[in-house]
Amino acid sequence: MRELLPYLALYKRHKGLLTLGVILAIVTLLASIGLLTLSGWFLSASAVVGFAGAYSFNYMLPAAGVRGAAIIRTAGRYFERVVSHDATFRVLQHLRVYTFSKVLPLSPAGLARFRQGELLNRLVADVDTLDHLYLRVISPLVGALMVIVVVTCGLSLLDATLALTLGGIMLLTLLLLPPLFYRAGKPTGESLTHLRGHYRQQITAWLQGQAELSLFNASDRYRQQMEQTELAWHDAQRRQSELTALSQALMMLIGGIAVVVMLWMASGGVGDNAQPGALIALFVFCALAAFEALAPVTGAFQHLGQVMASARRVTQLIEQPPEVVFPQTAAAAPATVTLDLRDITFTYPQQAQPALNGINLSMATGEHIALLGRTGCGKSTLLQLLTRAWDPQRGELLLNGAPISGMDEMALRRTISMVPQRVHLFSATLRDNLRLAAPQASDEQLAAVLTRTGLEKLLADDGLNGWLGEGGRQLSGGELRRLAIARALLHDAPLLLLDEPTEGLDATTESQILDLLEEVAQQKTLLMVTHRLRGLARFDRIIVMDNGQIIEHGNHAELLANKGRYYQFRQRL
Repeated sequence: MRELLPYLALYKRHKGLLTLGVILAIVTLLASIGLLTLSGWFLSASAVVGFAGAYSFNYMLPAAGVRGAAIIRTAGRYFERVVSHDATFRVLQHLRVYTFSKVLPLSPAGLARFRQGELLNRLVADVDTLDHLYLRVISPLVGALMVIVVVTCGLSLLDATLALTLGGIMLLTLLLLPPLFYRAGKPTGESLTHLRGHYRQQITAWLQGQAELSLFNASDRYRQQMEQTELAWHDAQRRQSELTALSQALMMLIGGIAVVVMLWMASGGVGDNAQPGALIALFVFCALAAFEALAPVTGAFQHLGQVMASARRVTQLIEQPPEVVFPQTAAAAPATVTLDLRDITFTYPQQAQPALNGINLSMATGEHIALLGRTGCGKSTLLQLLTRAWDPQRGELLLNGAPISGMDEMALRRTISMVPQRVHLFSATLRDNLRLAAPQASDEQLAAVLTRTGLEKLLADDGLNGWLGEGGRQLSGGELRRLAIARALLHDAPLLLLDEPTEGLDATTESQILDLLEEVAQQKTLLMVTHRLRGLARFDRIIVMDNGQIIEHGNHAELLANKGRYYQFRQRL
């Protein structure tokens, strides 16, 4: 149960609405019990009076009570639904914001071990499951407890023995059945949570990998694995449905026993009335209605195992300590940038070999450097350290002579323009995708940067209002690269980091992009990772890396004269 404490604490923010929802639920339950109890007594009393031939029976008051209870039950049920669901949605909204605020500082280092489907399932489905805590556990339990107290106190005005007997049966039911079905339903609930996450993870991977699965004729085999998971999920759902049916059957059985007990005891007399008459019906119908009010309680605790499993999964995600911590002191972004990397060593988690080993590099303001090397030699990792996606285990990374770890996040982001290797296109308009880099940019500025990067054809038809991403046009790899470059130009930071910016471009477009970068980055410090050898002569320095180390550096002419690794790369053209 301790897993739920952090989420119960979040409920305090909306305790007014949640309390009002519980009060309305109690009023509705009592009105429902009162309606059935009063109706049963009224009909029985009317029959007894008619049989006896008496005409002194006041039927106006109980008739008004029946109508009043019916109106209160209807109105109470409506407002209880409105208030309870509004409160639940507000709690979920708060919980989503809280969860996302905890997850955001973890990216990307703390989230690297989670697959996309698994991460999505924890952020969406598991958070949704936590709403059961109020609607299916807290509210029914508090409502049932108050019903027992009110019914027992009310009936005791007529006969304390009968009232305590009915109240005792209801209280024992409330104390015994929920823990029993919690124990029985906990393994099934946990299994449901894990199978749901596993299945959604599989289906996400299946949808994303359709091309590769088809090419390697593995689609049927992967589909069979999904079907096995789905069948196990269905089996867990069946077991939970069986437990729900069993809990309802037991509740009906106990309710029936309570009704028989009330009928037997009341027939012997109610209070001072040796001939109770219609009062027998009052106790019988009250027992029937009261156990209807208790019906949701046993089923509610079946879902508690599922709620606790979801709470553990969300907690496991959000309680990770961030790999990178930024200072809270705000600072202005510098206008120019120098970089010094001193003995930088970095190893990814669960990896034996370091990705970077003893890197030493200095960059002056306005210097342009190209990073060259085979795949996996540490080039992209070096850029990630500069953006503080990770922190090195050893060494110093200085920006303008001060440790980069001393800069607050906003200042660091304003200092760096980044063109990543993987460019994300959001399902939004072209304008929205560009304004990620410059929220205040005008439409004229956006159109100008698209023209400069060769994307003017995107302005056709709907122009900047054109929809891109999953719900709209999908860009090619080369167009994505140029869109990322357009974002970097709009951001206009003094340090420009480029990770394979010309990948997927034809020779003519590549030359145009390199000319553009040289033009806009004349006063900027530029570091570009590349596998392509075109245009490297224009860079101030070329650095060749291998196995996480710098093995050569110099300008184009010097490296060719040394006839080292760079010379070998050029010879393969």
